[in-house]
Amino acid sequence: MGSHRRPKPPSRSRLAVLAATAGTVSLLPTQSQAAPKPSVDEVRQQVEELYEEAEAPTEEYNAVLVKKEKLQKEAKRAQERVAAQQQEINELREEMGPLAAAQYRDGGLDPSVRLFLSSDPDDYLDEAERADRLSARQVSMLSSLEARQRELAQTRAEAVKKLTEVEKARKRLGGTKEEIQGKLRTARTLLNSLTAQQRAQLEEKEAQADKAAGNSDSPASYNGPASGRARTAVEFAYAQLGKPYEWGSTGPNSFDCSGLTGAAWRAAGVSLPRTVQEQYSAGRKVAKSDLQPGDIIYWYDSSQHNGLYIGNGKAIHAPRTGKNVEITPLGYMPYFAATRP
Repeated sequence: MGSHRRPKPPSRSRLAVLAATAGTVSLLPTQSQAAPKPSVDEVRQQVEELYEEAEAPTEEYNAVLVKKEKLQKEAKRAQERVAAQQQEINELREEMGPLAAAQYRDGGLDPSVRLFLSSDPDDYLDEAERADRLSARQVSMLSSLEARQRELAQTRAEAVKKLTEVEKARKRLGGTKEEIQGKLRTARTLLNSLTAQQRAQLEEKEAQADKAAGNSDSPASYNGPASGRARTAVEFAYAQLGKPYEWGSTGPNSFDCSGLTGAAWRAAGVSLPRTVQEQYSAGRKVAKSDLQPGDIIYWYDSSQHNGLYIGNGKAIHAPRTGKNVEITPLGYMPYFAATRP
């Protein structure tokens, strides 16, 4: 979910061309001769773009994962209701058995004959009255049984529907996961095509770019004015500096962007939704001029990338694959909005 981008969005058409040719350029020689390998800067550009293109499917993955977990809980509850309702029906049937036997034990004789044969007419009349009561009770139980069976059928249908939706979500998760992993594999292939010297050059360029931008993943402590829950959330975010970004992760050893903001506020006793879009929708909108430490910052739009404001025009965020939780200036990416949990 949300990996950070450079200030100038890259060209997707350029990426399509580079990605389509990356394998042959860097790994596969032509029949006549090997094509030149991409330069360090070209590899860096392609890798950045691949990481950025993994943002949207990562956000989708997180949203579908939340939905799948919710559906699983609903399906489990429906299955538990099925079991309980079936048990009630079984018990009702067992109770009806003796009643039916009592009612129809002498059912083959005409009532007037049974009265004539009875040695004690008063006893017979008492028995007839009890039989009538049994019949009325059985009718009531039959009605209850029918109602319970209808409820059971509805609950079973609900359980089947939920389980079907869970399976659809599971398949969708698998496809989205493969899309994300495919982009990351391509990025790794490009990085592995570099020599050791080129990789060192790439790391140096990235370090210089971070330094120039004011990005830092070095351990630090918060000593600002925030108080209460906001201070707890900010202090939690500071404690995560240097931990790796990992898509779909909510901690404690790695995070994606909304995984970090959610974990920070959860440490403060506030439960936030899972995805960037949901966190944006759930929070109270705050003007940029009114920002306070603990507010959640959104870059690009309401669904791509977010972080936690810490004051002095800076935020802590989980950037992207290959990088660590870091402090970054608000202006390093296009600012979109802010919310206050």
